[in-house]
Amino acid sequence: MLANSAATLPRGHFLIEPYLYDASSPHSDGFGSLTYMLYGLTDRLTVGLIPVLGYNRMDGAGDSSGIGLGDVSVQAQYRLTEFHEGSPLPTISLQLQQTLPSGKYDRLGNRPGNGLGSGASTTTLQLNTQTYFWLANGRILRMRLNVAQSVSGKAQVEDVSVYGTANGFRGHARPGNSFFVNAAWEYSLSRRWVLAFDLTWRRNHGTRVDGVMLPGDAHIRRSSGSSEAFGFAPAIEYSWRANLGVLFGTRVITGCHTPTTITPAIAINYVH
Repeated sequence: MLANSAATLPRGHFLIEPYLYDASSPHSDGFGSLTYMLYGLTDRLTVGLIPVLGYNRMDGAGDSSGIGLGDVSVQAQYRLTEFHEGSPLPTISLQLQQTLPSGKYDRLGNRPGNGLGSGASTTTLQLNTQTYFWLANGRILRMRLNVAQSVSGKAQVEDVSVYGTANGFRGHARPGNSFFVNAAWEYSLSRRWVLAFDLTWRRNHGTRVDGVMLPGDAHIRRSSGSSEAFGFAPAIEYSWRANLGVLFGTRVITGCHTPTTITPAIAINYVH
């Protein structure tokens, strides 16, 4: 459900995989849509676009005024090796992703739910691996292990923002660097049905906010502090055909200085 594949698309082929989800926490719901749009530029190189749409519901006032655009990502993945039966070497790929600050994040007024972006450009370098095991019952177990490091730039911030600033604030925010590990397994019950399970761990360095409050120019400087998040995501997949399937799953995230969220999701996977 969560781990990117280390495989690349054959040249000239494409993949479309839209997700619909609800990131639910005790006092809010983040309804969203994330769509992978990938194209095989060569057999080893896949490029893609990942647009995000969202709507936030919050207890009390402040819901989103409508469905809005989140931060859009572009990515490229280059395959270094390919798994072959009988070989201990997995498929290994390097993935570079650039997240663009396209979502609204400041000057939110009395609608903090309109904050669907970060305002900062984020670069993520990720190592993806994938291998297969043939079990004693003849079924296949596929395993993925991915490791990623993300680095973000500064966001210029005015007034009410996703960083907790208030009206009159003028300054900037910088999200902390993030390190992420994702292990996942897929077990083939049959040619059509697959059980999947993800385990994740993320460490975020603190987001720093620096600026002044108008009028008066009172200086504000604060950091959110580091956080750790642990997650798991069971899912089930069904394929009508070799190139068309559906996935149902739920992601649970909790941790230190991290709000607990439960996110049910559904996705359609189409390859051509």
